[in-house]
Amino acid sequence: MTIDDHGADSSGIGRDASSDALPAVDVIICAYTPKREPFLRRAIASVVDQLDAEQVIVVIDHAPELFGLLADDPTLGDGVVVIENAYEQGLSGARNTGVDYATAPVVAFLDDDARAYPGWVLAIRRAHADPATVGTGGWVAPEWEDGVCPAWLPSEFWWTIGCSYRGLPMDHKSVIRNPIGASMSFSRAPLQAVGAFRSGLGRIGTTPLGCEETEAAIRVQAAAPGSKIVHLTASRVGHYVPRTRTTWSYFRDRCVAEGRSKAMVAGAAGTRDGLSSERRYVLRVLPSGVLRALGDAARGDVAGLERAGAIVMGLALTAAGYVVGRAEVARVEGGASPSAMRTSIVTRSIAGAAGVRDRCRLRANGWRGHR
Repeated sequence: MTIDDHGADSSGIGRDASSDALPAVDVIICAYTPKREPFLRRAIASVVDQLDAEQVIVVIDHAPELFGLLADDPTLGDGVVVIENAYEQGLSGARNTGVDYATAPVVAFLDDDARAYPGWVLAIRRAHADPATVGTGGWVAPEWEDGVCPAWLPSEFWWTIGCSYRGLPMDHKSVIRNPIGASMSFSRAPLQAVGAFRSGLGRIGTTPLGCEETEAAIRVQAAAPGSKIVHLTASRVGHYVPRTRTTWSYFRDRCVAEGRSKAMVAGAAGTRDGLSSERRYVLRVLPSGVLRALGDAARGDVAGLERAGAIVMGLALTAAGYVVGRAEVARVEGGASPSAMRTSIVTRSIAGAAGVRDRCRLRANGWRGHR
């Protein structure tokens, strides 16, 4: 498999007798703007068509207009429920609302501008049949608005557009530290036990912060020694990449925001766990990428120089964001220790979970779907 491979594993289309014994999965899709309603409907349909999810939970993040468009729509499909974010605005709060509403032992997450390829849900169910597996990450293939990747954008930095990037393991079921948020799953009980996703991380509207799934994945594995998160190259989604996310200005802002987010993760989890994957990426993947790009340039590909420059600039911008983020963490947390930060996360989430679940179910009572 190459970084550009867009193939899909279609071995699990539809239910069959052999899948009945596998863990059930609820799929959570969070959305925040009616501008992406067509993509959201595409995402929902891509899961419903597979017949392998117990329910599809669509969480609307403080967007009343979008909620009104979808809440009573019977065309969304069987087993689809639309609820509102009952926590603070942002992706973390929306995801936590979905987790609290879910009933299946496994919760999977799909971005509202992504679409699940055939077999996506079944691959997740099969992976979670292993009791040691507490999470999975899938392969996220870019679907470019312009049909092609910009020549200057190195595949080592496709994480800036929410897609799988050069440096991820290519072997199916390789153990990873954390998944990409556009396509991931967790065992629900361990995730809830550690407080799920931390508020203060993750996107709020178009603000390009992130890493809430990284920080949650670290806590889930730390709480369950011997557990693992695996990378499922056969569990694949396509992620729409608009041209607005292939500009230098977006690349700059996304790199700085990633550095700030990594600083928050390191502050909560400690630098050993919080930056373990980044060390290999910086010391091995990026230097190799620069050499590859310069080699391309020497063979006549002028854009190779742009890609080499983008790698160097991207690293510098991310490092700058990290420095700024560390200062922000020290100021906001007042020097709180990582253990104190982790405790506050769990306390805030668990305290409101039961009430959130009850409110969500009351709101969804009239449009839970036709199961």
